[in-house]
Amino acid sequence: MRRGIAAGVAAALLCAAMLTGAFGVLLESALRAHGSADRYGNAVAVVAASQRVETVRDDQTDVRPLVERARVPVSVADRVRTVPGVTEVVADVSLPVVTADGTVRTGRGWDATALTAIELRAGRAPRADHEVAVDSRGGRAVGDTVRLQAGGGAPEPYRVSGLVAGRSAAGDDVWFAQRTAQALSGRPGHADALVVLGTKETSAPSLRAAAPGLVVATGADRGDVENPEVAAARLDLIGVCASIGGVSLLVVLLIVTGLLDVSVRDRARELAVLRAIGATPRQVRRVIVRETLKVAVPASLLGGLLSLGLGALLHRFMAERGVLPQGLELVLGPLPVAGALALTVLIAVGSAWLAARRVSLIQPAKAVSETSAEPTRLPRWRMVTGLVFLFVGLGSATTAFAFGGQVASAAMGGLVLSLIWAAALLGPSIARGGITVLSPVARLLFPVPGRLATDTATAAAVRLASVITPIALALSFGASQLFVQTTAVNATWTQAAAGLRADHVLVSDGPGVPRAMHRAVEKTAGPGAVTAVKRTTVVMQVANQLQSLPAQGVTGALSNLDPGVEAGALKGLRGKNTVALSSNVGSKADVGSTVSLWLGDGTVIRPEVVAVYDRGQGFGDVLLPHEVVTAHVTDAGHDDYLLVKGEADLRPVIDRFPGTRAASAGQYSAALTEKARQEALPGLFAVAAISLFTLIGVVTTLAVATASRRRELALLRLIGATRGQVLAMLRLETCLVLGTGTAVGSLVAAVTLLTFGGAVTGLSALSVSPSVCAAVLGTVFLSGTAAVMLPARRLLRRRGSPRIA
Repeated sequence: MRRGIAAGVAAALLCAAMLTGAFGVLLESALRAHGSADRYGNAVAVVAASQRVETVRDDQTDVRPLVERARVPVSVADRVRTVPGVTEVVADVSLPVVTADGTVRTGRGWDATALTAIELRAGRAPRADHEVAVDSRGGRAVGDTVRLQAGGGAPEPYRVSGLVAGRSAAGDDVWFAQRTAQALSGRPGHADALVVLGTKETSAPSLRAAAPGLVVATGADRGDVENPEVAAARLDLIGVCASIGGVSLLVVLLIVTGLLDVSVRDRARELAVLRAIGATPRQVRRVIVRETLKVAVPASLLGGLLSLGLGALLHRFMAERGVLPQGLELVLGPLPVAGALALTVLIAVGSAWLAARRVSLIQPAKAVSETSAEPTRLPRWRMVTGLVFLFVGLGSATTAFAFGGQVASAAMGGLVLSLIWAAALLGPSIARGGITVLSPVARLLFPVPGRLATDTATAAAVRLASVITPIALALSFGASQLFVQTTAVNATWTQAAAGLRADHVLVSDGPGVPRAMHRAVEKTAGPGAVTAVKRTTVVMQVANQLQSLPAQGVTGALSNLDPGVEAGALKGLRGKNTVALSSNVGSKADVGSTVSLWLGDGTVIRPEVVAVYDRGQGFGDVLLPHEVVTAHVTDAGHDDYLLVKGEADLRPVIDRFPGTRAASAGQYSAALTEKARQEALPGLFAVAAISLFTLIGVVTTLAVATASRRRELALLRLIGATRGQVLAMLRLETCLVLGTGTAVGSLVAAVTLLTFGGAVTGLSALSVSPSVCAAVLGTVFLSGTAAVMLPARRLLRRRGSPRIA
């Protein structure tokens, strides 16, 4: 392998290992990281309810996390205390508390002081309903009165019964009497978890026997109970990394295969001579594989090591933007490096073997003659396989249009990759088609260079296919995935803006809008003017797979929102056994039937479908009665927002509740859009990383393909072509290649976007930025042209006679 080509292959493999290893770092963090056990650090075990939904179907387990805290009956503590070795069982209860200045604190039951280094410095522990203990350094004294908003009620006065110091010295915690904390949390008689303090003799199996149906967490798992959002994020992150990792591996395979194919074609003459002098096909393949290994192993190892830093940066980026919870720690180990090394080397070796196979199978007598011209026809297997992928891609698009909803979303996954594989396998035919269309223009504008460019491109269609494929891949994958994300965000905004009928939207900068504020607004605005909305996430089986779906509990004047009902009526959304579904997860035929739903805390219900609506992006995929949702969420005392119709003066009510404010429907829609954009960040970052690698592959493949043409370019100079004509020919040929790749990539992206828009969000929500398209095309054309012209100028040096090596 020549030095320049080896450098290009090494660069591509290094980037491939970095990309694969970076997502491996995230995957290892998701598999091994746990939430930090701070307050539960001294516990021998923690008894809690399961925070996941599991189903078993055909020996396959499907798991989805629960986002709401599933509570534990406090009565279980009596049985746990009887286990040998248990010294104390603490019912841990927490709730959000808003102070008079709008600051959000955490309220806890006094029994939880046994879990921390809290010391009572003055006064006594709270006992009555309106007594609290606060930080001793907060400027308060025993007997003072503080106004606190807790449990969804209005701000009320609380007497400071004691001052504490210790781990809560920063003043983050407010301590209530134990029964008061349970009542304010909205679930009297229940706790977030039962924290078991005991000795080394405490047996986990005995604890499980005393608490059947509950989870007994020990060791690092205690941190997951203390931080349930970490456990939920771990499950989601595993799925995201597996999906993105699979896509990145397929992209790497396409890029590396094309690059090594160009490299082997550059050596076809040498390999054919080996066959002519008696080398067996196996020996020829060994030569290629060994030389590839010499480049692949060090490049992949270096890329794997660098992937640790890239993975750490990716983890930090996602954590800073709230995509990952702060408690999900970064885990750096040798597995991502080893995995990136193994996968990249295997891909390189497999690609090299495939690239060497054609030359190695040539009969010795025909070996040298076969190198004088490139093949002009595709093998039958390649044509058939390419057509199969093409039909699979078009079938996915048809399925998406026909069924819509979650079926369409699932079909979208294979659409782009199927069409790209079809383009890769049918590349030579596509190259000839593109050259046929563009060649008349090139010959008309530039007669001599244009004829040279079209003739050489037509003769080398198989070689150019290895270059066109990564170009099409870069444009189709990057553009389609980027604009799918922007289209989804735009659909959220348009649907929310179109469906909000209220004149005012009351929101909070803290935990939410208190339930007492809802009652006060109803008195001010009048009956039938207010709609309370509580968001949550439910789990539902869609297309035989568990899906976590955004849901909203609504009550009051449903006329304040219009989700675009297609069948049924929202007026039937009342009681405890009704539900409305978006067209993404339901159909008109579902009205009147029952579905199975797991609510936020894992409770299973089987409500009747009373309506199917169209605006699922703006209002979530599931609408439920308000009381059904609030009975199964972590914070039952607050709503997410209130919709208010009319021109009543709400300022006096807003002033009574710290941290709340009024916003217009447009402002609220913009806030929803920003939230959707934040949720799309992992996908966008992955698209950017894969697209960047693909662009590097494009540049490397073009540079290697140009460097491998030194004999051809020298021959053109020897038969009389000037240096300027050869360079002009290369520029035109590059335009033909880039133009064909752009056309194929744009076509695949257009099919993907139109399918997504027509089947999932609606064509009116399509969001394609012309400036971004121009920037992407400009980047591809400039980098591609530079990758061709820079090595070509070195090959066509001014001094010395051209030589045919």
